[in-house]
Amino acid sequence: MLMDELARRVKESSIKLAAVGAETKNKALAHIAESLIARKNEIIKANREDLRRSEQENLSAPLLKRLKFDEAKIADAIEGIHSLIKLEDPVGRTVFSTGLDDSLELYRVTCPIGVIGVIFESRPDALVQISTLCLKSGNGVLLKGGSEALETNRILAEIIIRAAEEAGIPSNWAALLETRADVNEMLRMDRFIDLIIPRGSNDFVRYIMDNSKIPVMGHADGICHCYVDEDADLDMAVKIVLDSKTQYVAVCNAAETLLVHEKVAPEFLPAVKKSLDDKEVELVGCPKTQALIPVGSATEADWGTEYLDYKLSIKVVAGIDEAIDHINLYGSGHTDAIITRSREKAVRFMDYVDSGNVFWNCSTRFSDGFRYGFGAEVGISTSKIHSRGPVGLDGLVIYKYKLIGDGHLVEDYANHSRTFKHIKLTKEFK
Repeated sequence: MLMDELARRVKESSIKLAAVGAETKNKALAHIAESLIARKNEIIKANREDLRRSEQENLSAPLLKRLKFDEAKIADAIEGIHSLIKLEDPVGRTVFSTGLDDSLELYRVTCPIGVIGVIFESRPDALVQISTLCLKSGNGVLLKGGSEALETNRILAEIIIRAAEEAGIPSNWAALLETRADVNEMLRMDRFIDLIIPRGSNDFVRYIMDNSKIPVMGHADGICHCYVDEDADLDMAVKIVLDSKTQYVAVCNAAETLLVHEKVAPEFLPAVKKSLDDKEVELVGCPKTQALIPVGSATEADWGTEYLDYKLSIKVVAGIDEAIDHINLYGSGHTDAIITRSREKAVRFMDYVDSGNVFWNCSTRFSDGFRYGFGAEVGISTSKIHSRGPVGLDGLVIYKYKLIGDGHLVEDYANHSRTFKHIKLTKEFK
């Protein structure tokens, strides 16, 4: 099928999907979960084929880890769907209401964005999360996963789309794209696609932005930082840094740079190095770091690199202001954490670090839609548009204004025979 026709069908279906009630959408989500369980052996078989092919093509170990979609990951995906079912329907909520005049009432009501094109990495669980979030939020979706996960994505898309339609969701609400040519075609579909969410490198996101008229919600590199302040509990700091870096290295919310206050660096760096050595993390550092622990030399490029691997760059800083400046210069606006017992410094850090997620005394790995209670996420937005940070259901709806009158005319207000009252209401649009 030609891309124009495919996108047109999804657009037409999205208009119908926007009016589907919460009960039907939740029924569809439950049926998707049941179908994934029933066909898990097919999914695992397809994933093994992707893994075998990718190993032959010498895909890196971190990417192979992201690609693996075994029984445990299927169970996690299903848990995410059940969590999504429990969440309030984001569509049709009255954000505010105003009485412009007697019997002239204005309502701002949430509604789906429309059709969303999502280009994502080689994580099959991302396809499950994205498609189910779009369904719950009433959006049509065009899905383009990494070529490494071709077989897994095919079977997952087929299961999810069929199960949703069997439960009453309009046909053609979702479609899977498979080639790079499809992506370039999609970028031209501004008549049918309302938003593109690319998940990838800064260069990739910039390419999408430069080659499409469609609005883009950028999810770029995850260059995340941990800053260990002079007032930190150092035992706590070691644990947080270790979790931020090694709990799962091949993800965008893993820490890539460690910043350490010069007053605690002599005590802290040897302690954290021991823990990181146990996890076989390669360390590189600035000259001050190298004077305290034996590590490789960090280059200028290291400060702006998302390793997605067992590697961490370290810099000793004079204080919180230098740490903030470093993060705002080299960071990607994703997730950054401070470890300190000083509330004053934590508040300063969280106010001045220009990132979508800023944490105090906890791991950067908490930056996640499921952990935030959003059910899942389509990505983590590093843009400054209507949605920032983990993009869950609320990030996939916009709003429309609904005005209810009783024969009201603008001419009556223009000639001052009537005047606006603008009274705040507490009514829901029903």
